[in-house]
Amino acid sequence: YGLEGCLFVYPLKEWERISEEIARLGMMRSDTREFNRFMFGGAQELEIDSLGRILIPEYLREYGQIKGKAVFVGVHKRIEIWNDARWESYKKKAVSAADGLAEKLSQTGAF
Repeated sequence: YGLEGCLFVYPLKEWERISEEIARLGMMRSDTREFNRFMFGGAQELEIDSLGRILIPEYLREYGQIKGKAVFVGVHKRIEIWNDARWESYKKKAVSAADGLAEKLSQTGAF
């Protein structure tokens, strides 16, 4: 599962790194346990076929509301798979908030 209703796709090495980081959060807090279940409960290793396609399991398609057309978005070391209508809606909000977000990030030294 991904956040904001999309699906996250990671290369295996990156997924292993993320898994280790999440494991360091521990299990004593209920919100940490809940996030662990969310991230790992739906994880699925996928194969790429000879034509370069992947078969997304039905439970993940349902979560992402992917019924026909999907949008693939590259974000750092992952790919996000979005329902096309959900992506368009999200993108409009993100574009309108981009200037404010950039300003907040600049205050942290990110830019």
